[in-house]
Amino acid sequence: MASVKPERVVILCGGRGYRMGEESDLRPKPMTMIGNRPVLWHIMKVYSHFGYRRFVLCLGYKGDLIRDYFLRLHEYTRDVMVTTGAETRVECLGPCEEDWEIVLAETGAATTTGGRLLAVRRYLDTPRFLMTYGDGVADVDLDALVQAHLAGKRLATLTAVPPSARFGELEIEGDLVRGFAEKPIRSHMRINGGFFVLEQAALDYIPGDVFFEREPLVGLARDGQLGCYHHEGFWQCMDTPAERDLLNRLWEDSAPWALWLQREAS
Repeated sequence: MASVKPERVVILCGGRGYRMGEESDLRPKPMTMIGNRPVLWHIMKVYSHFGYRRFVLCLGYKGDLIRDYFLRLHEYTRDVMVTTGAETRVECLGPCEEDWEIVLAETGAATTTGGRLLAVRRYLDTPRFLMTYGDGVADVDLDALVQAHLAGKRLATLTAVPPSARFGELEIEGDLVRGFAEKPIRSHMRINGGFFVLEQAALDYIPGDVFFEREPLVGLARDGQLGCYHHEGFWQCMDTPAERDLLNRLWEDSAPWALWLQREAS
């Protein structure tokens, strides 16, 4: 198992996920089940695989469901013995595999992505931190991503992945992000796949409750402070029921993002 790294991982978990249809009436999108675990758990397992086990979850819409899951994670993921009688006692049978430190931070149901980052800044206790969204999985080599960020000596580095027609694309020159395009303009372009490494000073580009993907990232790119790490492997967001179903089929088959299972198999 990888040694524990000090940097925190911020995961944006507060949006409703309107494109998920009726499922969004029941739960926040990060709690959508892939196999028998929420997609949020899968994301955290990827980070934990590389030694990142200190998390800050930015809660919002139906955040109590995320709080409940992690407050009772041991009970949800391990056998338990329940003794009834004058009072009910619960004993967990065996240790919890997920050795995590999790800050469950309420950031507001209607807060933007930039506003959520500012809301949890007080919990970020190292010069840099990692950040991603609570609705996408990938087999990103996080060690290589961090090394690319350190080598670039910029305030922010994002993971650039092959595009899908419905995403805005990145204008890239080498390992530097120069700008953004709202619609695909060239087939070789990349999109923002999340999985960021950010210096604390990158948060100074967020003027308030604004979308991080707009003014702040554009400002970082304008100032030559936004690098990119090219990821050639698996990446898949989960914005729609069809993408949820795809991830569930992959989980039953190859689960390409489940690096922790590949280590166990080897």
